[in-house]
Amino acid sequence: MPRRLVSCIITQYPSGHPCRGFAERVPGLQSVQNAGPVQRSAVNHVRAGRQQHSAEWHRVPQVHLRNVRAPGRLRRFCPAWLHQYGITGIIPVQFQRACPLAERQSLSGYPLPYRAGAATCAANRRYGTKRTHKRQFWVVPRSEIVPNPGRLFHFSGGFDMAKKQESFVEFIANPKVDFPRWYTDVILQSQMVDYGPVHGTMVIRPYGYRIWELLQAQLNERIIATGHENAYFPLFIPESYLRKEAEHIEGFAPEVAWVTQGGDEVLTERIVVRPTSETIFCAMYSKWVQSWRDLPMKLNQWANVVRWEKTTRPFLRTSEFLWQEGHTIHATPEEAEEETMLMLEVYREFCESVLAIPMVTGRKTEKEKFAGAVSTFSIEALMQDGKALQSGTSHNFAQHFSKVFDIKFQNKEGQEEYVYETSWGVSTRLIGAIVMVHGDERGLVLPPRVAPHQVVIVPVAAHKGGVSEACEALYERLTKAGIRVKLDDRDTVSPGFKFNEWELKGVPLRLEIGPRDLEKNQAYCLRRDTLEKFNLSLDDIEDSVKEILDSIHDTMLEKARAFLAAHTFDAHSLEEMQDRLDNGRGYVRAMWCGDQACEDKIKELYSATSRNYSTDPNDHIDDVCVCCGRKAQHLVYWARAY
Repeated sequence: MPRRLVSCIITQYPSGHPCRGFAERVPGLQSVQNAGPVQRSAVNHVRAGRQQHSAEWHRVPQVHLRNVRAPGRLRRFCPAWLHQYGITGIIPVQFQRACPLAERQSLSGYPLPYRAGAATCAANRRYGTKRTHKRQFWVVPRSEIVPNPGRLFHFSGGFDMAKKQESFVEFIANPKVDFPRWYTDVILQSQMVDYGPVHGTMVIRPYGYRIWELLQAQLNERIIATGHENAYFPLFIPESYLRKEAEHIEGFAPEVAWVTQGGDEVLTERIVVRPTSETIFCAMYSKWVQSWRDLPMKLNQWANVVRWEKTTRPFLRTSEFLWQEGHTIHATPEEAEEETMLMLEVYREFCESVLAIPMVTGRKTEKEKFAGAVSTFSIEALMQDGKALQSGTSHNFAQHFSKVFDIKFQNKEGQEEYVYETSWGVSTRLIGAIVMVHGDERGLVLPPRVAPHQVVIVPVAAHKGGVSEACEALYERLTKAGIRVKLDDRDTVSPGFKFNEWELKGVPLRLEIGPRDLEKNQAYCLRRDTLEKFNLSLDDIEDSVKEILDSIHDTMLEKARAFLAAHTFDAHSLEEMQDRLDNGRGYVRAMWCGDQACEDKIKELYSATSRNYSTDPNDHIDDVCVCCGRKAQHLVYWARAY
C-alpha cells in the first residue's frame, strides 16, 4: 500500500457538537489504526487549533494529520474515522481534470469549485497519472454540519524535501449560491478587513484603508470645490445635548454607547460616544453666529462614529465606522434646499465618476427619513444579489435644530431669525458597495480610480537575463506617469500564485514580462474586469495604460448600469410586486398613496422597504396606490435592502 500524506484537513462543527474544540476533546484519534478500511494507519502528530471566520459562523477546529498511510484508490479514500470527524471526501485536485464532472459530483456529493489552482498533486492510478509527493486536496464537509452544501474548503499542502511548499487558500464561495458568504470570503481573503476584538468592530487593513484614502481624497476635492471647509469636533458629546431634541434622541437611543466613568471617578453627566454630530455642531454654531454676514457657514468633518448595532457585517454595518459628515447653516430656506440637493448630486456624480456605481436618487418617506430632519434624500445602489444599499444621504433640517439650540442671526433689516440647517454624509459603506456591485467569483474587481494598485507587474522567469531589469524600468516609467503600480518581484512564490492573488485583490490591469516578451518589445496584459488577454507594446506604454484604465472604468460603469436597468421592474398590483421581488430580484417601481399603513403592509408582507421616491410629479406609472387602490401621490422604489 503506497504511503500518502494528508497535510491539512479542515472541518467545522456546530455549537455543542462533541468533536468541537481541542484535540484532547476529540474521541478516537489515538485509535485510528483500528478504523475500517485504513489498515495499519498511524497518526504521529495531531494538533488542533481554532480560528474565527466571522460572527455568523462557529469556530473551526483545524486537525493536522502527519504521516498517514492512505489507500491508493480514491474510492477507498473516505474511511469511517474521517467521516466521524466531519469529512465525507478528500479529492486530489488533479482529479478534477481526469474525472468526468458527473463522477466527481457522485464521489464527493457536492459540485466542485471554480478552478483547480496552479499546484500539482498525485493522481489516482485509476486515471493513469503520475504520483508525486506534492499533494493538494479538496476537503468536503458533511452536509448535515455545514449550512451550505456548496461550500468546499481548498487547501494546498504537502512536503518537498528540497523546497518549502507554497500554500494559498483559493476558495471563495459562489456568489450565485451564497452571496453573503461570498462577500465575507472576499473581504477577508483579499486582506481588506478583519474582525475586531469587540463585538461589531472591524480592523481595516492597509489594503482596505488605502481604498478609503483614495475615495476620501477624491470626494474631499469635490466638497472643498463646492465651498465647504474641513474641521474636527469632539468624539464625546454631553447627554444634555442629545436630550434637547426629543425626536433625535428617540431615533438614536438604541444605538448609543455611553461613558459613565472617567478613571476612578463616576461622571455626574453621562457622555455620548458620537453616533452623529448634529447636536455638537449646533451648540457651537449658536456661539459663532451673530449676523447675516457670518452666513452661510459650511463645515465638514472626516471622523469615526459609534452606533451599537446588533447585527453587523464589515463595511456595511459595524459598531464603529469611518465617514464624513457635513453640517451647514443658511439665512434662507431656499439656500438650505439648494445645499441639500447640491450635495446629493455631488454624491451621485462621485459614485459614477470614481466608483463606477450608478445610483437611484430620490426623497425618503416620512417613516424612513433621518431622525429630526424635515426631509431626507438618498442615493441607493443595487447589489448583485438584488438587494439595495443606502449609500449616502442628504438632509434638510430647516429650522428644527436651530430653534432647539437657539441659533439666531440678525438679518439685513436688523431682525433676529433662526438659521436653516442641512446635513449630509457617506461612509466606509461605499467600500462594501464596490465589492458587491463589481466583484465576481474570482474576488474583487476594483474601479481603477480607487484601486490601491492600478497596475501590477509580474516578472516571468525573472532569473533569466534582462527580465528583472526590464520590469524595474517599466515600474519607474509608469510611476513617473502618475500611475499607481506594484512590482511583484517576490521570489518566494510562483507567478501562478501571484496571478491568483492579484486577481483576488482586484487589480485592474496585470502586466507580465518574460524573455519572449522582451524579444518582441511587449508586455502580456490581463484586464481584471473582462479577463481579456492581449499584448501591449512597450513603446508609449504609459499612454496606452492610461487609456486602458479609463476604458476599464467605463466598461464597469456600463455593466453596472445594464444590471440596474435589467433588475428594475414596474408593478401595478401586490401580486405583481411579490413576483418581481421573489423572482426578479431588484427594484420594484410602484405607485404609493402616501399612507404609512400601506408602507408598513408591504414591508410586513414582502420584507421590502421604500428606498426613495421621485420628486417629479410627472413621474408615474399608474394613478392608484399599488397597495390600497386609492389615489397615488408618489412613484416609489421598493426593494429588500441591507
